[in-house]
Amino acid sequence: METIAVMDFVASVNHLANFAAPAFSLALGLAICAQIFQLNKAGAQSFIAQVAINFIMSSVVLWAGLWLFSRDGKMLSYAALIGASALCQWALSRTWR
Repeated sequence: METIAVMDFVASVNHLANFAAPAFSLALGLAICAQIFQLNKAGAQSFIAQVAINFIMSSVVLWAGLWLFSRDGKMLSYAALIGASALCQWALSRTWR
């Protein structure tokens, strides 16, 4: 008879945190770089708002990659993560002006 492994709560939270870690670190890094490299330029959002919006966008891209490929960690998902995050930060920084 096969046994089904069931994760407990701590393991589930650990897996979810590790899944979201690339999205959060990229969102934080983009917001920090935007603060450093945009001297005397008013951004559209505050620092916390930029991190939150980039994190939400990045998380959606990672979930879409998980749904599309049925597994986590595909390089195409990470490439889409970087592209979508860069486009989102570009829009938040209003650099098209």
